[in-house]
Amino acid sequence: MPDPQPDALEAAAPWADVAGADVAGAEVVSGAGATVLRLEGVSVSFGDRLVLDEVGFSVDRGEFVGIIGANGSGKTTIFRVVLGLLAPDAGRVIRPRRHIGYVPQKVAIDPDTPIRARDLVTLGIDGERYGVRLPSAARRARVDEMLDAVGAGPFADARVGTLSGGELQRVLIAHALVGDPQLLIMDEPLANLDIKSGHEIVELVARLTHERGLAVLLSAHDMNALLPHMDRVVYLADGRAVSGTTGEVVRSDVLSELYRYPVRVLDVDGTIVVVGGHDVRVR
Repeated sequence: MPDPQPDALEAAAPWADVAGADVAGAEVVSGAGATVLRLEGVSVSFGDRLVLDEVGFSVDRGEFVGIIGANGSGKTTIFRVVLGLLAPDAGRVIRPRRHIGYVPQKVAIDPDTPIRARDLVTLGIDGERYGVRLPSAARRARVDEMLDAVGAGPFADARVGTLSGGELQRVLIAHALVGDPQLLIMDEPLANLDIKSGHEIVELVARLTHERGLAVLLSAHDMNALLPHMDRVVYLADGRAVSGTTGEVVRSDVLSELYRYPVRVLDVDGTIVVVGGHDVRVR
């Protein structure tokens, strides 16, 4: 089953008791371009290892932002801080107290589990509540609306465990959005998809971002599928980050400074390749 909605986790993050952390919850954000999420100088350490080093960026309403970085660069740690699962050692985080949708990186569901796609989406409405909810026409209409919005209508009654990777991602997005969040967080949603499915999911997320005025933060190893659609990028390396438009960030000089190592950005037939080495000449 997917992780619980962040609304249910709010009480698990006693921010007021965390020394050095300044985390604020915002009210419902309205207006195009309004800032929904902002990190300012956020640092996190695990023992002697500095995982995030004064990371700062923002995500506005109607904006699709990609977090790019290798394993261990700090992407998941940022998500844990934003979701309220991890208190930062220092810095400031401003986010909605609620109204957050989350698509986890991994979901393991047995093919024989008797839960349909529409049942999983329904859990996004009130899955944090105890007890059995009585069915209603309004709830079913809301679920059907979200299934159609993500293109999952044709397999709405299929068992979740039998869905393909791309189909499951669509259902998980519907699950995250059915509660009408302001902020959608997606942890490596392209990791287990083929190239075609990956591009389709990115196109879907970009469309929903602008149609619904969402603020979207999506992490990935490879930025190429995101390049035509994301408004800004947060590039992570060794716990440090640089953010801006792709034209501002994905440059040899900027990434060389971020990595503290010679890096060159190449455009090979429309595919961005980042290479490094002491023989690289940075321009």
